[in-house]
Amino acid sequence: MKRTLYLLLFALPQILNAQTTAQKLEKAYQILVKDEQAKYAITSLCVLDANTGKVIFANNENIGLAPASTLKTITSATAFYNLGKDFRYETKLSYTGKIANDGTLLGDIIITGSGDPTLGSWRYEQTKENSILKQWVAAIKAAGIKKIEGGIISDDSTFGTSTIPTGWIWQDIGNYYGAGAGSICWRENQFDVYLKPGSNTGNDVQIVKTVPQTPYIQLVNELKTGGSGTGDNAYGFLAPYTNIGYLRGTWGIGIKKTSISLSLPDAAYDAAYRLQDTLKGLGIASSKSASSSRLLALENRQISSEQKPLLSIFSPTLSQMVYWFQKKSINLYGEQFIKTIAYKQGKEGNTKNGARVVIDFWSGRGIDKNALNMIDGSGLSPANRVTTSAMASILFQAQKESWFADYINSFPDYNGMNIKSGNINDVTAYAGYYTAKNGSKYIVVININNYNGSGISRKLFQVLDALK
Repeated sequence: MKRTLYLLLFALPQILNAQTTAQKLEKAYQILVKDEQAKYAITSLCVLDANTGKVIFANNENIGLAPASTLKTITSATAFYNLGKDFRYETKLSYTGKIANDGTLLGDIIITGSGDPTLGSWRYEQTKENSILKQWVAAIKAAGIKKIEGGIISDDSTFGTSTIPTGWIWQDIGNYYGAGAGSICWRENQFDVYLKPGSNTGNDVQIVKTVPQTPYIQLVNELKTGGSGTGDNAYGFLAPYTNIGYLRGTWGIGIKKTSISLSLPDAAYDAAYRLQDTLKGLGIASSKSASSSRLLALENRQISSEQKPLLSIFSPTLSQMVYWFQKKSINLYGEQFIKTIAYKQGKEGNTKNGARVVIDFWSGRGIDKNALNMIDGSGLSPANRVTTSAMASILFQAQKESWFADYINSFPDYNGMNIKSGNINDVTAYAGYYTAKNGSKYIVVININNYNGSGISRKLFQVLDALK
């Protein structure tokens, strides 16, 4: 009896604290849902005890909402489970035909991709564009190749030709955050356009330059100068595999930015083009234009299967990639991850299969399939629907894994919490972890869809502050 009394006395403060926390959350949450900005919105909140997984407070937790970029927390966890934290992509450089005694390659140089989203990326020292090009050139020279009676060809066949998820919108896909995901990525599939506003509102905006130069892409400039303080309202409209793009919108007077980033319509082609151009500058000319397996297929041609290896380049580890994927919310990485997971399971490496594999994986770990309606791996599609309860459960399960330290390290710091943000049109969400000063640990997922006005994040943080 004494032991029972002791246990009750020991547990009572924790029970009272949980009740108090729940009451604080409910009070703060009710203020949010009664706010004028939330009048026509759907809000959802799910807070778990991170140690036990028990619900501390939840509301609308089983309603599927557009999660925006908080979906990346699910994609990251799924990638860790299925690929492993030390997984690396491999990009191969090889050649077909033979090398004559005078150093002439009677064949083609082939770049074969496996989906590496970091090839040519500036985020890692070993993946920078110049570093990759130098390694490729060195390997070609080491093989004794001085001239190419053929061309540079990117083999982009691994993931097929569908680079854009069907749920993405036209306004997004021409811009860097809507870059398509294919077998070969290059510079994170983007390029920069430098702009100069006119002297007066309504004047034409000048394109100063593109970096790198993209002479094979024609940009039709319809940008107008916006008023002082209006900033960047410029968008690129480029479809996959096109060579014509449109710039529309406004570029404000006095803007501090100097450029916008657009998506490369064909990153595989661009990688081959850059290598060929680099070789040409060093005196190693090619007799044929840069190309890709997709372009060859349009001519009923294909790459020779008899290839001799020159070099393999490996990506950073999955842990390193996930760090940037979540810290900077790089949509491209998420699309590559889910395609890779599907491909590694023997399925065609496309977005639809990738999303299905993710849903099936979590279904096997106790998550209702209907709580995860995934269109992509990044959350850019407004058609995604995920419940806060399902997301919270996935975050809870991830804590038990050996890679969790790398996982939580990838979460940005917002409001003094390790939480991933998500923002698309009239959608704002946060998901992640929080440890209070008293040592209590929580998993938090909060989401609001269809709110009006701006500044909603501050009001969501006021709800989460009830945990402090």
